[in-house]
Amino acid sequence: MSSAASATNAGNAHDPFQLGMMYSTGAAVPADMVAAHKWFNIAAMGGNAEAVRLRREIAEEMSHAVIAAAQRAARDWITRH
Repeated sequence: MSSAASATNAGNAHDPFQLGMMYSTGAAVPADMVAAHKWFNIAAMGGNAEAVRLRREIAEEMSHAVIAAAQRAARDWITRH
C-alpha cells in the first residue's frame, strides 16, 4: 500500500493535509497541483485553517478549469469515503 493510500485510511483532517503537502511539494510522490488542491480542500472541510491558506495559494497558479477538476475530485473522494 502506498504512503498516500495508507494516510487516507486514518480519516482525520491532518492526513489529507499531509497528502496536500506531499503533492504540492513533490515529496514521496510526483508534484501534482490538482491532487494537492483536492487534499487541501478535504483538509479544509475538516477544519484545517492552514489547508485553507495553502489551497488558496496554489489556486492562484491554476486555471478555473483545473480548479474545477480538483474540486470534483475532492467531492468524488468524499462521497466514496
